[in-house]
Amino acid sequence: MRSRTSSGRARWLRLAAGVGLAGTLLTACGSGGGGGTAAAKETPKPGGKLTVAVTSDFGCLDPQQVSSIDSVHPARQLVDSLTDQDPATGKIVPWLAERWEISTDATTFTFHLHPGATFSDGSPVNAQAVKANFDTAGKLGAIAAQAAGYLQGYRDTTVVDDLTAKVAFTKPAAQFLQATSTHTLGLVSLASTTRTPAERCASGIVGSGPFTLHSYQKNESIVLDKRAGYNWGSTLWKHQGPAYLDQIVFQVVPESGVRTGSLRSGAVDGLTAVAPQDEAGLRTDGFTLQSRTAPGLPYGFSVNTAHPPLDDTAVRQAISRAINRQEVVDTVFTPLTKTATSSLANSTLGYENLSKDLVFAPDEAKKLLDGAGWQPGPDGIRVKDGKPLALTVQYFTGQPSAKAVLELIQQQLKAVGIAVMLREDPVANGGKIVQAKGYDLLWGHTNGADPDVLRIQYSSTGLNFNNLKPGPLDDLLTRQAATADPNARLALVRQAQEFVLTNQYNVPVVELTVVLGLSAKVHDVILNADARLQFHDSWKS
Repeated sequence: MRSRTSSGRARWLRLAAGVGLAGTLLTACGSGGGGGTAAAKETPKPGGKLTVAVTSDFGCLDPQQVSSIDSVHPARQLVDSLTDQDPATGKIVPWLAERWEISTDATTFTFHLHPGATFSDGSPVNAQAVKANFDTAGKLGAIAAQAAGYLQGYRDTTVVDDLTAKVAFTKPAAQFLQATSTHTLGLVSLASTTRTPAERCASGIVGSGPFTLHSYQKNESIVLDKRAGYNWGSTLWKHQGPAYLDQIVFQVVPESGVRTGSLRSGAVDGLTAVAPQDEAGLRTDGFTLQSRTAPGLPYGFSVNTAHPPLDDTAVRQAISRAINRQEVVDTVFTPLTKTATSSLANSTLGYENLSKDLVFAPDEAKKLLDGAGWQPGPDGIRVKDGKPLALTVQYFTGQPSAKAVLELIQQQLKAVGIAVMLREDPVANGGKIVQAKGYDLLWGHTNGADPDVLRIQYSSTGLNFNNLKPGPLDDLLTRQAATADPNARLALVRQAQEFVLTNQYNVPVVELTVVLGLSAKVHDVILNADARLQFHDSWKS
């Protein structure tokens, strides 16, 4: 069987750059790169502690299981991935794997590992470790559904030699190379792969990354220490060798005003989520703002189609048409945030502009509800067969501006006769709540730079927040993942986006924009291709 090497994938990468990945460059106040206006003028200075304020408790310390943004930021520092993805071009580049070959039918991926890399327990990063990770990551349970999605169709990994691993799938897996660049498939030690999912979440894993876990205090902080001797970083990084920072502290500060005040006072060096109302003031006062639109699915509602009346397409469509997305952006956010224009964010490979299907049309929403038998009641809330049209929206702590957005949408839906009750729970409880599927509408965003995020989200065997039964969408999603030809694959991706919106399985509202706030003393904090933080090159002046 003929194989193509990493350099032989140029056509696919050129296509990727042309359809949106090149449009996701981070922006910074006074800087064209990662944080701090003086970064280009000064020599990086080793040492020091960086304190970052985050919005919520981390819930889990295992990168293969983490589900919230605040969980990913520290977890990403603990593990390395086989590959990395250039956020400017979409190109997949070496990290733990120096090179790789992919079979022409995209069923086998052979990785040649960097010699000398070790996990922080001293064990080698070798082909056996790769095998153990891929053998177990897809079996960690519901909280690791994204890992299971990346590994769907996984057959086995063959240890060709100590530094060569051949990963095989039962069907083409066009998305797998990109998946190897994510934190979700970041490698953990052999010993870590033998621990239970609960143990891994509670006390962490051993990785090969530039930082190690020092301590974790629930609802308070997570502390990471620099790893001495680290020398196998991503080829995208500015320097090789150990990280510059001695220590990173992620401090839980739920209140946005307190977070911003802590940055202004110097109590913390950075914020992972700048509140929209604070952006202009921080910029004016000389703080660095970095932003990046997160690829994957926009922030919006996953509709539980198994819950009446949401089993009726007309009701789902009425919800979408009753939402004034531009008003949400104008009222809650700043121009850094954009309205959703498809079931994929515009920074995702294969994005198709479907804004015509996401118009604000309250009169049409009312007609749809009239036609579905929902008539206005005496209090304005619609009624059918004696039951009010009342829905529960589930959301979690740590979701930027969620309460303000949802309270506005609550009023917009009330205007067409839909009552909404909002329910907030700790993000640490998210896995159990989502698995139980007791909600009507689930507010959230699913991250992923590859369009296969659609399969991970909407397949009846994937995350399936929508409670979908097996059907024609499964076929579309399976075919796109198994199509090696990029043009043919993107055609299927377009069909899948249209199918999701036509049936209104999801009600996208706004694109997630990650906005960091940093002291002018902090430099080279990187937002990677998934809009998640990387601190290896970061330093303080």
